[in-house]
Amino acid sequence: MESLLEKWDGESAVARYDRPTGTWMFIAIHSTCLGPAVGGTRMKSYPDPTTALRDALRLAAGMTYKFAVPGMPYGGGKAVLATPPHLDPEARPDLLRRYGALVHQLGGSYRTAPDVGTSSEDMNVVAETGAPYVFARTEAAGGSGSSGPATALGVFTGIQVACEHIFGDADLAGRRVWVQGTGSVGGGLIEHLLEAGARVLFSEVDERAIRHFRDGLGLELVGNEDESAGGMTGASGAASVDAIATECDIFSPCALGGVLSETTIPRLRCKAIVGGANNQLATPEDEGRLQARGILYAPDYVVNVGGAMAGLAMETRGLAREAADREVIESVSRVLKHIFERAESDGITTGAAARRIAEERLAAAG
Repeated sequence: MESLLEKWDGESAVARYDRPTGTWMFIAIHSTCLGPAVGGTRMKSYPDPTTALRDALRLAAGMTYKFAVPGMPYGGGKAVLATPPHLDPEARPDLLRRYGALVHQLGGSYRTAPDVGTSSEDMNVVAETGAPYVFARTEAAGGSGSSGPATALGVFTGIQVACEHIFGDADLAGRRVWVQGTGSVGGGLIEHLLEAGARVLFSEVDERAIRHFRDGLGLELVGNEDESAGGMTGASGAASVDAIATECDIFSPCALGGVLSETTIPRLRCKAIVGGANNQLATPEDEGRLQARGILYAPDYVVNVGGAMAGLAMETRGLAREAADREVIESVSRVLKHIFERAESDGITTGAAARRIAEERLAAAG
């Protein structure tokens, strides 16, 4: 752990061991340059505490860029609750309350919301001890609810921008779009795509979801044979190694990360990648591999900002959901167009362009 913190460029990290459950709690605050750090609470099992801390530090840095690129007044943070493999469900509420107390002790320098492994219902419990620094509680509890629909809206907007950039027209009618993962983001994205007349393909491992999208809606299922996909498998969707070669206009990863790698990129048969999953690139070098193949990449944290943007707008500025959604559409469209233009004018990858924009904003703020 010491070597991770020595090399990290963030501001602070908090570690606490929850003895009653055997859970390690990590809160990483990467930057408060633009405002208080905001980030989700990830709850899952890890091989060891060091791996969990590494995840928190990496994700917190990503949140800094997610907010800096569109110019939102927040910094980047992330929390990881590294639970034992078989956490007693009855112990979960008290664990969340102890975590909420830790968030409250930080006095607002870190503010949290759901992430992988947690939900709006969990935030209701965290808020019992962590308020007022807890967002995205259920609507019944006074929060903005699930971030999935607004995230899906941002990804859909990103797909329109990518199509306009590639084809000269944002119209999605007849475009083949492959959505990997049909959870709250992927499922919502599919609804938008179908309304726009796109030809939707999907990948999924959950049998109930497969029945809904394939048998109920008549969509084409792209392979889900096993979990040896070289980075193509996620908790809410999967595709086999062979499936990665599926021909489409847009590939939209909406499960977990690491789907774009040295192994999968040479096999891609798409013109652009615009997805809601975090950390889609297995390594930083994969940006260059995509560029070399002429595949347009929309940086994930640029197009999946919608959930955080809408939720914060509703809870901190009192915007109605419709107004918050309009902000998501306008922001993602404006920022992504700027990134594509900057990448072309500067002769760099779209990821590098996004980072330059973020770093310029951070530098201007001191």
